[in-house]
Amino acid sequence: MGAKLNSAAAGTANWADERTSIGGFVKFFARKLFPDHWSFMLGEIALYSFIVLLLSGVFLTAFFVPSMTEVHYEGPYETMHDVAMTEAFASTLKTSFEVPGGLLIRQIHHWAALLFLAAIMTHMCRVFFTGAFRKPRELNWLVGFTLMVLGLAAGFSGYSLPDDVLSGNGLRIIDGVVKSIPILGSYISFWMFGGEYPGVDIIPRLFTMHILLVPGLILALIALHLFLVFLHKHTQYPGGGKTHKNVVGLPLFPVYTAKAGGFFFVVFGIIALVASVFTINPVWNYGPYDPSPVSAGTQPDWYILFVDGALRLMPGWLFGLPLEWEIWGYTLSWNILIPAVIVPGIFFGIIALYPWLEAWATGDKGEKHVLDRPRNVPVRTGIGVALITFYVILVIEGSNDIVANLFHLSLNDITIFFQWGIFIIPPLAFWITKRICLGLQRKDRELVLHGHETGTIVRYDHGEYIEVHRPLDEQELWLRVSYDNHTPLEIAPELNDHGVARKGYRWDRFKQRLSRFYYEERVEPVTRLELEAAHHHHDAQGAHEAAEAEESSERLDDEWEQLEDGAKR
Repeated sequence: MGAKLNSAAAGTANWADERTSIGGFVKFFARKLFPDHWSFMLGEIALYSFIVLLLSGVFLTAFFVPSMTEVHYEGPYETMHDVAMTEAFASTLKTSFEVPGGLLIRQIHHWAALLFLAAIMTHMCRVFFTGAFRKPRELNWLVGFTLMVLGLAAGFSGYSLPDDVLSGNGLRIIDGVVKSIPILGSYISFWMFGGEYPGVDIIPRLFTMHILLVPGLILALIALHLFLVFLHKHTQYPGGGKTHKNVVGLPLFPVYTAKAGGFFFVVFGIIALVASVFTINPVWNYGPYDPSPVSAGTQPDWYILFVDGALRLMPGWLFGLPLEWEIWGYTLSWNILIPAVIVPGIFFGIIALYPWLEAWATGDKGEKHVLDRPRNVPVRTGIGVALITFYVILVIEGSNDIVANLFHLSLNDITIFFQWGIFIIPPLAFWITKRICLGLQRKDRELVLHGHETGTIVRYDHGEYIEVHRPLDEQELWLRVSYDNHTPLEIAPELNDHGVARKGYRWDRFKQRLSRFYYEERVEPVTRLELEAAHHHHDAQGAHEAAEAEESSERLDDEWEQLEDGAKR
């Protein structure tokens, strides 16, 4: 029976290969090498979470009614009986309380969305701190960034579909943000909502965006992202024998194929377990959307919370001047435009363009396939920590009412603290991170030159005490010395040989200052000459220590024998 099945499978494979020539591609695909490191699974978690989102989303689509037509609820949830609500909210209640397994699938869908965005952001942090975005992967970084933005759009659009009080308040904030855009804002808002807020079209349009437009774009970009991963050699962490010209790892088939299949079910199982135990977005507690009530202690999901935090931080007056201006009959609301449009635009712009900004500032144009240790790029690591700190401050401020209530603090004091802290804490985090990285580099240099401390103390005849050090093995040595030794950019003088000012000098001077910002303060890796000199010193010292230790051992043996003879007598 087994032989017949193998023969049938072989025949089918041969038939397909003769008509598509797919055999060569499968062979190449299966032999593709991948380095083995746990952090590479972060991207897989994002992919598997998206698959769970698609599967659960198909189920929910069958029962959700994307309509803002008003109905009166007559379902089994008695608290809402005969309450006026939209069909969108009524169908959400029906899915939760009447469809078998509906509430579980809703919660699986919501938790998978949170995990999807968390995995993407964590994966991008790993790529950023290790320099995996460098040439030739700048385009793939941009693809990953776009996936993150689309994930935010998918999450917010899905979060708004039930048309409950919480999501309705979120849409009200978005309406205010859109209207703050000069000239075009009111027209965009009118088109989005099909009239004045809340309109009659926003739920159907969000539904189309959520189940069709955004998922289609995400699928296309995931395919492009994976294609670029296969097109380029896979990045690998530094270590013995790993260079920019090779890949040390295991083949895709059968090793990673088996791992990936098992890992998908692990991710799916954890999402299902969390969804079974922890309630999320209980819309029946909030009620259908009504513009009049705004509850305290309500926030959007964490990935959008930074916008709410920025809005809460922005004062209405600055330096005694109002931040809402009337110009030619138009209202310009800087207190909304700056925190909700300009600040996120700059923040995301820096993230999207950072690979090109760093390459331009440092002048490093070569291909990179071996990852950086974050400690070896202290300025980049400091920038990353500062950006994360900036984001976390906004997230905390977005929950300032909950923080104030939980820790019995003044809401106003928290806001004032973060209004100053948003300008002080991120630069401080940058400076502290940079100093830590430089300290770790100096520690690595010390280890390479002197080895590990063993705790063994030796005393010389002349009274000196020293600690014996154990030299590093080849893998440790490679890890700590094989990194690029970048130096600040050198430029030509301002005046040429004839004393004439050189064209473009000011621009070159700016680039030099930026390069010095990255590389002026650095710890250079140990050179071969320094290492050989250190080994020569330790070899001579080791020989002397060995001779001293042998003499000391002989003296101890003689003393012990004398003690034993005395005891016998």
